[in-house]
Amino acid sequence: MRTTNLFIKRLIDLVGSLIGIVIISPILIIIAVAIKITSKGPVLFTQERIGRNGQVFKIFKFRTMVVNAEKIGDGLSVKSENDNRITKIGKMLRATSLDELPQLFNVIAGQMSLVGPRPPVTYFPYEGFREYPDWAKKRFAMRPGVTGLTQVTVRNSVSWDDRIIVDNRYIDNFSIWLDIKILFSTVFKLFKSENIYMKTDNKNNKKSG
Repeated sequence: MRTTNLFIKRLIDLVGSLIGIVIISPILIIIAVAIKITSKGPVLFTQERIGRNGQVFKIFKFRTMVVNAEKIGDGLSVKSENDNRITKIGKMLRATSLDELPQLFNVIAGQMSLVGPRPPVTYFPYEGFREYPDWAKKRFAMRPGVTGLTQVTVRNSVSWDDRIIVDNRYIDNFSIWLDIKILFSTVFKLFKSENIYMKTDNKNNKKSG
């Protein structure tokens, strides 16, 4: 049954992403133009992330910060929307998660799924896949998602280890029906900005995962 569900999941990923890109293409173009005319730098931001079975890939996002932002100020940490490295367009994109839309191309390429644990950067919260404790490596058993159970529940309001626990729960209870519920929950939460930024007593950044 799980094998069948995974096959269906991949079909949904391909068909859903292709249809989604066609439908939202005007939005993608508008966002791209807005980024280009309001700040210097490329439209897209690429970053190495850890995917299924620890494989590293480059994730696509719309750029929401100034170029080389990770080397300025608080580095990886983004504590609030008032961070002066975030562009004017970037604030809106991050609040609505529209900066994640280019990841539909990652889904088509087979590097990601529409639903799954968010892919972390290669150096945080652990220094590479091998440094993750065995219990945490379970979250890499499936393709990472554009959205996931963590994003529609705790989002960024808890520590990374607590988020991994939620990710593992998704892996254990995966079904097509669960994916559908997560996708619908994501749509409802799209324009809500709660829990986007980590509390200052936690070490993390908004949407690093």
